[in-house]
Amino acid sequence: MPHDTPIAMPLYEAIVDVNAPTDLGTGPLGQRRIINITGGEFAGPQLRGRVLPGGADRQLVRSDGVRLLDALYEMETDDGTVLTVHNRVKVIERPGQERVALSHVDITAPVGPYGWLNDAVLVGRAYPRLADRQAVRICVYQLR
Repeated sequence: MPHDTPIAMPLYEAIVDVNAPTDLGTGPLGQRRIINITGGEFAGPQLRGRVLPGGADRQLVRSDGVRLLDALYEMETDDGTVLTVHNRVKVIERPGQERVALSHVDITAPVGPYGWLNDAVLVGRAYPRLADRQAVRICVYQLR
């Protein structure tokens, strides 16, 4: 049985504009909040376009400080195709350690030139808010 190591190929980088977090109160699993997505843009070797307003990132901050993010939003390619992105991120920030924010990304596309995204295995890395813009940077890779 072959043991090939997956290769992560860059798919796109997105700059996602967001509002400030809204506190939803503490539940049994931790602090809940939501961050509305207001727009942005994305570009990569095979696709580019804009992030549509209207999505949101629901977050759970566990008692140990780990943040679980569950973002659902749409992106429109330059040719008008609308893709739905579901990005689940785990953010770990511990004193004295490097911040880690890795994700599993699912993209739903209509039948057509972007249909291959429905079967793609995608992972991502999320970065902290940009210093000069109310936005976050997300890099997405296709595993092959």
